[in-house]
Amino acid sequence: MAAMASFIIKTPIQSNNPFPKTHRINFPIVSPVSYSSYKKKPIPKSIRISCGLIEPDGGKLVELVVPESQRDVKKREAMSLPKIKLSRIDLEWVHVLSEGWASPLTGFMRESEFLQTLHFNSLRLGDGSIVNMSLPIVLDIDDSQKNRISGSTSVALIDSSDNPIAILNKDLSNFITTTEHLYDDNLRKNRRKNIEIYKHNKEERIARTWGTTAPGLPYVEEAITGAGDWLIGGDLEVIQPIKYNDGLDKYRLSPSELRAEFTKRNADAVFAFQLRNPVHNGHALLMTDTRRRLLEMGYKNPVLLLHPLGGFTKADDVPLSWRMKQHEKVLEDGVLDPENTVVSIFPSPMHYAGPTEVQWHAKARINAGADFYIVGRDPAGMSHPVEKRDLYDADHGKKVLSMAPGLERLNILPFKVAAYDKTKQKMEFFDPSRPQDFLFISGTKMRALAKNKENPPDGFMCPGGWEVLVEYYDSLAANDSGRVPEPIPA
Repeated sequence: MAAMASFIIKTPIQSNNPFPKTHRINFPIVSPVSYSSYKKKPIPKSIRISCGLIEPDGGKLVELVVPESQRDVKKREAMSLPKIKLSRIDLEWVHVLSEGWASPLTGFMRESEFLQTLHFNSLRLGDGSIVNMSLPIVLDIDDSQKNRISGSTSVALIDSSDNPIAILNKDLSNFITTTEHLYDDNLRKNRRKNIEIYKHNKEERIARTWGTTAPGLPYVEEAITGAGDWLIGGDLEVIQPIKYNDGLDKYRLSPSELRAEFTKRNADAVFAFQLRNPVHNGHALLMTDTRRRLLEMGYKNPVLLLHPLGGFTKADDVPLSWRMKQHEKVLEDGVLDPENTVVSIFPSPMHYAGPTEVQWHAKARINAGADFYIVGRDPAGMSHPVEKRDLYDADHGKKVLSMAPGLERLNILPFKVAAYDKTKQKMEFFDPSRPQDFLFISGTKMRALAKNKENPPDGFMCPGGWEVLVEYYDSLAANDSGRVPEPIPA
């Protein structure tokens, strides 16, 4: 995967002020129309082009990894504390928090943050401003753990091998860092003074996050149904950067590393595209067309953040290692230009919570420096786990993003559906005036073709990328147990 490595070099930010104030575009609030509505519109005279990356939520990127000089001390401290063992998904959330994707959060949510997230999809900061926060980022414990740590002001978080990962603190009086590892008096002053243990009302959490309590929701079954009846919140000191040692860590760039890369490339606009599926030429059409439109608006160097989700996904999704191999082929085959594309892995677990979750996806990309976010049909959606229908309205994600509290600074770019144009033998935006010319290749159809080692129509996906997909489904067929095979080496 050397071809990808060449354009995601981890470069430290050199500026003393890596987050300058940004002159925002006077962009109209997005109504529920397709992206095609922007086509051929004259550039408004009121547009002002950004002179720096968008500021993180709260004005500071909050990183929670302790400085290297303190790590041995913190490891020893952790070994002396009551311990909570982390699940794989818990560890992914520690990763998310540690790098500042959820800024301005400084740890697992206390009850007030949890309630604001459930009921308002946002958090009110000490200065009265509001930032978006649509998904609870919480740590559960059971009755025995609660009794064991009762009265403690700090607890250690350990992984499945009993290695200390982090300390959950009563406060951050001696630890808060920004990207320059500077203590921040304002954040410190506003923190509450104790870890909190509070009731985990699972039914309410599920109902408010997914809009249903139907059985079969993948994240619920994996992380909530069997979870403890209590939640513990507090401020995190993460002992060292989270690594998975799966050959893909070099692609897991933190928000500060992404900002450094965008700065290095002199990006004057960053547009983010999240995906958890292989890239086909319809995706590529959307991304290249977005860049063309931004150039028409007056930007000089818009950079694409191609940002596959790397945390928990449901069993029938293509595993991350195979997706990354497929993305590599897309770049090798020239479908996307590596000169203006940064490929990185977003470490968050996937909820499949539709319009609620897509707000989290958008908010996290603000913290990574993106000021444009591409949203398509049924973002973060899935089929209803019981009934034969989609769980969410396909258009609600983009409508909610255009109105969501705390996302006003982010420019939402909805788009119309791409389909295979039989007359041009390539992916094009669907033209309703000639529907007979278009072929819709669903994910189900794509998987069936790959499983049967059949080729899709020419122009649907680059040949190298399709070969990877066929190889993946071939490996599934060879697995007698029917389980998803081990990830391929990167």
